Formats: sequence, structure tokens, C-alpha cells
Amino acid sequence: MPRDASELARRLARHAEAVCRHYLSNGRRQGRYWTVGDVRNTPGRSMFVRLSGPESGPGAAGHWSDAATAEYGDLLDIIRESCGLIDFRDVADEARRFLSLPQPELRRAPTSVRTPVPAGSPEAAQRLFAVSLSISGTLVATYLRNRGIRNLRGTGSLRFHPCCYYRPEDHGPTETWPAMVGAVTDLEGRITGAHRTWLACDGSGKAPVDTPRRAMGGLLGHAVRFGAADNVLAVGEGIETMLSLHCALPAMPMAAALSANHLAALLLPPTLRRLYIARDADAAGDTALAALTERAEAAGIEALALSPRMGDFNEDLRTLGIRALRTTLRIQLAPQDCCFTYR
Repeated sequence: MPRDASELARRLARHAEAVCRHYLSNGRRQGRYWTVGDVRNTPGRSMFVRLSGPESGPGAAGHWSDAATAEYGDLLDIIRESCGLIDFRDVADEARRFLSLPQPELRRAPTSVRTPVPAGSPEAAQRLFAVSLSISGTLVATYLRNRGIRNLRGTGSLRFHPCCYYRPEDHGPTETWPAMVGAVTDLEGRITGAHRTWLACDGSGKAPVDTPRRAMGGLLGHAVRFGAADNVLAVGEGIETMLSLHCALPAMPMAAALSANHLAALLLPPTLRRLYIARDADAAGDTALAALTERAEAAGIEALALSPRMGDFNEDLRTLGIRALRTTLRIQLAPQDCCFTYR
């Protein structure tokens, strides 16, 4: 371990309980230990963090082990895994931020704690999704409820990260915020990217940052998916838009392409026979609708537009309610697809 890492680990160990309370907030103190489900802050009791002891060697403060997985490490590992970080440089920056230490002006070449992968790559997206948690009972569920979205069945492509790294575009100080993480997958279900929506700390809305939504990895042609498509599929731009449709059409497979440009380029399943395109009521939405309709029809797929009464379907859901949304959609469906409004 680099000398800088050893020194940071020792400094963190002097505040082991404070580190645990911040990064392992789902755990609790039991005697000389902090107990939690795992290093990714899952609720449970199989992981033990020593809160007191010598600065180094056997029994050192800050050392932890997980009885369920046989994993072990120090407090830097906890910061890395709970925050979904990859490069040691980012782990060290977060540790210095927690300790209120100055950030180094001249950086050494970053040393990765794990096998390095390029920032923003599909591999980085896969790791971020892997260290994130189920959304049940989290701020993601609170956020979606505040958007009128209450049917969360079939949303396994969404996860919650309690402490997701956010880098301002103006090169300001790096921040951490809770985030909704969506897995972007190809037609075979392989994760090619991830979409992050940073959230306010109470889940009341998005975080107060300049760009609360960002994607990473391979997006073109792929989507955040809800349900497995066979011969019928509904597609649109935003996650909240498609989850609003999911509330009204719970049995219909959905896919969120994340932007108008990506919606126009979405790859379509070879078994598809009918495609519903949920358009946003703006110029970009009209352009995406036209482009995707042309591509679908060229492939022999029937393409039908779903149009909101307001700006988008989430606005319809929040303003008009689920019954009005379901009525709006039912008259736009092919008669044989009205069964998708029930489950």
C-alpha cells in the first residue's frame, strides 16, 4: 500500500466510529465493533469493524471483516466500496474531504485500489451498479413517490447509491450525493452503461447541482429496461416518463432511452411486432418520434405514438392522476393491447 494510503488509513482509524456512522449508516455500534451487512452499507450484521485498537498490525482500529463473504480490509476500502469509487486518487480525495485535510495541488500518477478501468467506461458503469443497493425503502423510492410513481414492481434495473461521487463541470470541489442508478443494457441484458440521478438528501427531488442527471458507458442503441420485451414494447426518453407509463400499463415492457437522440437510435428486439413510442411534447420529441417510426416501419414493425396531454407522461401523472392517465393511454392503444392496463 502506498505511504500516502497508509497515513490516510491511520488518520481515519483515529475516527473509526465517525467513519462508520457516515459511510456505513445502515449499521450500528455493538461494544467495540460497528456491525453492518457488508462493506457496501447493506443492512445486516455479518460485517464487523473494529472501533478501537493499535494504529497498525493485528487488531488495529478500522480493520474489518465480513463473516459471510470472507472479505476484509481497512477504512479506505469502506470509503471505496460505499461510494462506488474506482481510482485510488478518488478514494484518497474523499478520505481527505472527510478528514478536512487539504487536497494536494500536484498529483502523482493515480494508483488504483482495484484493477483500473477507464472512467466513464462500461466496466466502470458495471462496478457502480454492482456496489449500489436495492431501491426498496430508500431515498429512490421516496423520490419516485414524490413524482407520483408508486408501482415499483419490476424495477430491478434501478438501484440506490447513498454516497455517489459528483464532479461539477466547472471543476469545483467534488461532492457526494445520494443517487438513483439505472442499468443501461443491450438486447441481451448485458450492462453497457449507467444513468445517475443525484437526489436531495431527503428524497424530495433532485440534488441542487448543475447537472443532476448524467450517463456513463455505452448508451447508443441501449436503454434502461423494465420488463422483457417479446412482441410488444413501449419506449420513451426519461426513466420517470417510462415509470409513469408503467404505473398505468403495468404489464407492458418498457425501455427508457434517456434522451431524444438516443431514443431515435434505439435498437429494437428482432421479435418485436408493435412498438409504442412515448413522445415528449417538444420539438426534440417530435424529431425522435419521426426517426424511430421510420426505422421501425422499415423493419416491419407497427409503430404507434403515445402522446401526453401535458409536457410528458410524468407531468400527466402528477397533475391529472393515474385514472386520467390510464384513460388517455387506453384510447391510444391497439385494441388487443388494452390487457396491458391490468396485471
